[in-house]
Amino acid sequence: MIPRPPKSPAAPAVPRTATPSALAVALSLLAGACQSSSTSTSPPPEKTAASSAAAPASASAAAPVAAYKVGMVLVGPYNDKGWNQAHYDGIRSVLAKMPEVSFEYVDKVNPADRPNVKGSQVADDLISRGAKLVVYNSDDYKDDALETARKHPQVTVLHVSGDYAWKDGKNHKPQPNLGNIMGRIETAQHIAGCAAALGTETGKIGYLGPLVNDETRRLVTAAYLGARYCWEKYEKKKPEELTFKVTWIGFWFNVPGVTLDPTKVADDFFSSGFDVLMTGLDTPEAALQAKKASGAGKKAKYVHYDHKAGCDLAPEICLGVAYYNWAPLYRSAIEKARAGKYTSEFVWEGPDFRDLNGEASVVGFLPGNALGERKAQLGAFVLSLANGLDLFKGPLKFQDGTDFLKDGEAATPQQIWYLPQLVRGITGPSK
Repeated sequence: MIPRPPKSPAAPAVPRTATPSALAVALSLLAGACQSSSTSTSPPPEKTAASSAAAPASASAAAPVAAYKVGMVLVGPYNDKGWNQAHYDGIRSVLAKMPEVSFEYVDKVNPADRPNVKGSQVADDLISRGAKLVVYNSDDYKDDALETARKHPQVTVLHVSGDYAWKDGKNHKPQPNLGNIMGRIETAQHIAGCAAALGTETGKIGYLGPLVNDETRRLVTAAYLGARYCWEKYEKKKPEELTFKVTWIGFWFNVPGVTLDPTKVADDFFSSGFDVLMTGLDTPEAALQAKKASGAGKKAKYVHYDHKAGCDLAPEICLGVAYYNWAPLYRSAIEKARAGKYTSEFVWEGPDFRDLNGEASVVGFLPGNALGERKAQLGAFVLSLANGLDLFKGPLKFQDGTDFLKDGEAATPQQIWYLPQLVRGITGPSK
């Protein structure tokens, strides 16, 4: 049996080597097109989101009293078909099997939708109504999460994508009741980049980027490295013949008057000869604008991100979706917290190649219809990754020409997590 990739950030960035014969189940992702994975987007009446812009739902609208309560603070809409819905669906799937646990969430907790409302204020309100575990689902909440954990030491605080609990990280801030979780989506981004390279006819791949930080730089870089590898190996073309460009809009989703309009950015890509659009946004503009461009007769395909049902938006032009399955990480944290055994931990968990799109894999990739016969090549690439192919390995240079990794040198988890620049070969700013 193949061991699952370890959770420890000290583990290699690429999952452990596995034998091809044991990976047959992993390659089942190539048996068909991206299948419908939609889940209900309507919360049940007893678990409604906040209706007030200043605070969560009133006490009268709160969920019935249960033995244990979980609260969640979401940066965007719970049904955004992206990042936030993946979290909402993930935790709901876990709690559906825990009838003795109640759940309340507040979405759209960001300066545009809720001016002058801090995440920590929302958490205070959730805790006042009985929440014993509070989840913050965005990197933007790192200081809110720490504030909440210090103010409420009896409450377990789970922050997604942050690193305060990482003892070997740059920003460690010891706090016994604060933990971090994150999916090691870099591997799925390698696969997404490969799918983009296999799907492009023009050799021009666009990337719709959110804001610029360590996380987004490493995900764009991971996608590019996958695209470059497959461009060379399967297309038999030189790296310099591949155009890979990122345009940052300035936030995780569109904020009118503050960010660039992602619909316009997407349209500009398709109007200038890019025929594949990848995305790092929480929202589905890449899919929607690709569908529009394709309907107008342009060559247009897309690779979705975050939510497993991303190909449902435009199935015939979808090359695939790199997605998170948050259920395993939420289940583990909730079970520990309920038992009074939760201690601060940093969990950065990669795919389970025994069943890449199974219930136990924290990240996955579903291929789309637009790949056609190229799914076989994508499957070969997945097999290479499962057997230890490391794309974060030198020689690699940063955009400014300085060395990122020397020849044969493999990146440490810290070098990947705290990536300071995009790598050479990517067009677009690193800051």
